[in-house]
Amino acid sequence: MARRPARLFVANIPSIRTGGNMEKAKRYLVFFVGLFISSLGVSLITRADLGTSPISASPYVLSLHFPLTLGGFTIAFSLFLVLLQLILLRRRFRAEDLLQIPISVAFGVFIDLTMELLWFLAPQHYAARAVFLLLGCGVLALGVWLEVLANVAMLPGESFVRAVVTVWRTDFGVTKVCFDVAMTLGAAALSFVLSGQLHGVREGSLAAALLVGFLARLIGRRLAGAGPRLFGGTR
Repeated sequence: MARRPARLFVANIPSIRTGGNMEKAKRYLVFFVGLFISSLGVSLITRADLGTSPISASPYVLSLHFPLTLGGFTIAFSLFLVLLQLILLRRRFRAEDLLQIPISVAFGVFIDLTMELLWFLAPQHYAARAVFLLLGCGVLALGVWLEVLANVAMLPGESFVRAVVTVWRTDFGVTKVCFDVAMTLGAAALSFVLSGQLHGVREGSLAAALLVGFLARLIGRRLAGAGPRLFGGTR
C-alpha cells in the first residue's frame, strides 16, 4: 500500500506491519514528538483564555471544578473513548488498538507539563489572547501533522470517530465535525450544570475547530517531501 503521509486522511491510516526496526523507531519518535507539540498547542490555546479545543473542552471544564488536572481529565476521557470503541467494535477491536492507552497517558502528562511550562502566560488584552490562540492553533496543527506523518497510531478522539465510521459507514469528515460539535456542546452544557456560567467554551473553541485541520493540511502540502526524507521513501 502506498503511503500518503503528507495528506491528512487519518481515517485511512494503516498499522505498520512491515519495515525495519529502525524505520519503526523513527516513526514512533516522530509520533511522540508530534504528541508533545500537540499538547503544547492545546496548552497555548487554553492559556489564551478564549476557550479550548473541542476534544479538551470537557476535561478543561471539569478541571475548573475538581482537583484533577486538565491532563488527568484528558487521560480519563481518552480511556472512556477507548472503552466506547471496544463496545462499538466488539470483535473488530484489535489488540493493537490498546496502544491508545499508553498514548493517552503520555498525552495527558504532556498537557500538564506544558501547562506548567506556560504558567507565566496570562494575556490580559483581547488582542494578545487572540495572538496566542492563533499561535496555539498553528502549533497544534504542526503536532497533528507530525502524528499523521509518523503513520503508526491515532489518538482516541480520532480512533473513536473511525470506529463510528466503521460500524455505521458514515463519512469520516462529516462524522469528525459532528463529534467536535458534540464535544463543544457537551462541555458548554457541563459548564452550565457545574457553575451556571459558560467557562472553557468560547470563540476560541470554534476557531480551533475550524483552523487546526486546515492548517495541518496546509503544512502537509508545504512539507510534502518530509516523509520520504525522514523514512527513506514510500511504500
